[in-house]
Amino acid sequence: MTAHTSIESKTRHFGVTASTIRRDLARLTADGRLARTYGGALALNAHPEASLRQRTTEAYAHKRAIARWAAAQVQPGETVLLDAGSTVGGLARELRTAKDLTVATTGLTALHELADVEGVHVECLGGTLRPLSQAFVGPLTEAALERMTFDRVFLSTDGVTADGGICEADLRQTRLKELMARRATHTYVLAHAAKLGRAPFHAWATLPPGWSLVTDASATEADVAPFAARGIAVVLADPLEEPGPDRPSPRETA
Repeated sequence: MTAHTSIESKTRHFGVTASTIRRDLARLTADGRLARTYGGALALNAHPEASLRQRTTEAYAHKRAIARWAAAQVQPGETVLLDAGSTVGGLARELRTAKDLTVATTGLTALHELADVEGVHVECLGGTLRPLSQAFVGPLTEAALERMTFDRVFLSTDGVTADGGICEADLRQTRLKELMARRATHTYVLAHAAKLGRAPFHAWATLPPGWSLVTDASATEADVAPFAARGIAVVLADPLEEPGPDRPSPRETA
């Protein structure tokens, strides 16, 4: 749907009851694909949003390289914040060997990865579960965030540009990501090369000065040049390299 859709028109079109249409609209709204309006709904996205399950198998080797580099930056004793998303979920998997670490997260994947790890204390930032992204969003999540600060935050994205920041399908997601970035000393955006310069949706999260972009080694000079031109640190994680703590990739630019 690309325009306003009324419940009455849809009951006539599909030959179903208004309660059936309302249930379907509620599910699509929870997924961030519609905004409810008086008597109907308005489509938010011109492009379909992929589910977390679909994204998990995309660019697997590149995402794992990014996750491994990110995990190497985390130090014992730190408190870190993990977003939802497939790459950040991979980071959570890499942190299963961590010791003396506190992890707060909005993502079900990170919770599942770290729930039984003895060396990691886990804080769940609950709220409204968004099924498509397997993430918690909303006022309860935001309220929980205001009671903590973090050494590092690792954010996911559907697209990222040098001038706009993070692009997502849902305004609730972008508002939350902005709040997450404000609560951390160091902000990292984890995005494989195919997401650089992309703006598939119309919800944006601006980022604080000094944030870092962690992408993969397949990114071209043209991909990363706009970020470097704005003074954004860019790390190109290579699957063949062994990352180390506080040791940037040899292909880091700024």
